[in-house]
Amino acid sequence: MTTVRINASDAVSIETGALIIGVHTTPEGPRPAPGGEGLDQALDGRLAEILTTMGFSGKAEEVAKFPTFGALPAPVAVAVGLGDTPQGGPEDGPENGYDLETLRRAAGAAVRSLAGTASAALALPARTAAEAEAVALGGLLGAYDFTRYRTGGDRKQPVGELTVLSGAAGAEEALAHAATLADAVTLVRDLVNTPPSDLWPARFAEIAQKTGGEAGLSVEVLDETRLKEDGYGGIIGVGQGSVNPPRLVRVAYSHPQATRKVAFVGKGITFDSGGLSLKPSASMDWMKSDMGGAGAVLGALVAIARLGLRVNAVGYLCLAENMPSGSAQRPSDVLHTYSGKTVEVLDTDAEGRLVLIDGIARAAEDEPDVIIDVATLTGAQIVALGWRTAGVMANDDDLREEIVRIAGEQGEGAWGMPLPAELRKGLDSAVADIANLQPERWGSMLAAGIFLREFVPEGVPWAHVDMAGPAFNKAEPHGYTPKGGTGALTRTLVAVAERYAGNGTSAQAV
Repeated sequence: MTTVRINASDAVSIETGALIIGVHTTPEGPRPAPGGEGLDQALDGRLAEILTTMGFSGKAEEVAKFPTFGALPAPVAVAVGLGDTPQGGPEDGPENGYDLETLRRAAGAAVRSLAGTASAALALPARTAAEAEAVALGGLLGAYDFTRYRTGGDRKQPVGELTVLSGAAGAEEALAHAATLADAVTLVRDLVNTPPSDLWPARFAEIAQKTGGEAGLSVEVLDETRLKEDGYGGIIGVGQGSVNPPRLVRVAYSHPQATRKVAFVGKGITFDSGGLSLKPSASMDWMKSDMGGAGAVLGALVAIARLGLRVNAVGYLCLAENMPSGSAQRPSDVLHTYSGKTVEVLDTDAEGRLVLIDGIARAAEDEPDVIIDVATLTGAQIVALGWRTAGVMANDDDLREEIVRIAGEQGEGAWGMPLPAELRKGLDSAVADIANLQPERWGSMLAAGIFLREFVPEGVPWAHVDMAGPAFNKAEPHGYTPKGGTGALTRTLVAVAERYAGNGTSAQAV
């Protein structure tokens, strides 16, 4: 596990395995950002010449490594691009300072390039506590590597110790906050990357009990017997085809001074074969990530508890394995869900919404001020918005846009989407209250949101986040994002809870 600390020393005196500085693109060539001027001086003003010779321009996330030849204690220097120089500085207001996501990604890219190095110092712009936190968080997330199943000795270990060079007021507290967030995201990434042979619903529930208990959360697990007795027909229906029975896990945090409550519901399909509506093999190999929503909810609740936020928070992990077998649910089956409504199953591969509706209905009984569900729900999200941008739908326009804004502040791409009234008719069923799929492909991400909305009680603010693409990076690493599980939306959920804790009002009013 990578650790992080703060140090007010200057870049040229810190003893470390590698020194990371930021570099801007300018008409005159690459120029060091604040924090990196000392390296240029130690190199007798030749930094721009060295970088230009290497073909380095300073564009965002570009990385160049070179030896310092004894010019300073660190044997290796790393230049990472920050793009154009921002106008003004922190004293002129945040709009004139450094974009925090730019710093996060730069720190992540630089630290990722240093695998095999024991320690590194980050001399990136950290003139405020917010900038210091961004640098620390990006560095910690960039150091992530999932090595649990690798037996070879040729894989380089991530940087073990990071030092953020900053004398900003409040930097110590900011780094502690960054470390808590990074630990939560790491938990989620590890869960998403774990193969389904080692992460079935009951095992996921055990992990939630252990990690949640250590963080001070109360954890309740409903097994298949309780689920049947209590009428959770959606979760039971999806999980009945597997030898690994389903679970519903409730994790809760309370603060004695809290006046508001948030509820998060996560889709937790530990493996999705599609059920009898079997997926093509090319779409199945990464379906271990279909529990990313439940992972994000667990990670967020753990972070909320460790941060001691003045808010009450409850999370529901809707866990099942969607498999084909003689006991699996069939297309045309009718499920009796926890809400009391019936659902005709037209496609067993539209299973995530079936477990979510039971979680949403149960979460409403906690009388929260808002319910937010997060799920790797539809391939249509990837078609519409790509691999890095989640779709946000809600029964309240202000809530939807607030979540989009909060996600953007965290560097987690999100885009507000509508819930067109005309799509509801496509979910009509001839035999049940509603069907789980519309016959047309068009607008299917939106139709899934409309389906979920049918199970939200009147008057309860609710939002749905479809993160099918962002939860799992099938491409090459970028910024602080590794290949594989990303931990997407975990930080957004924590930030939502912080907004409710910060002023005792809903997120819409912030």
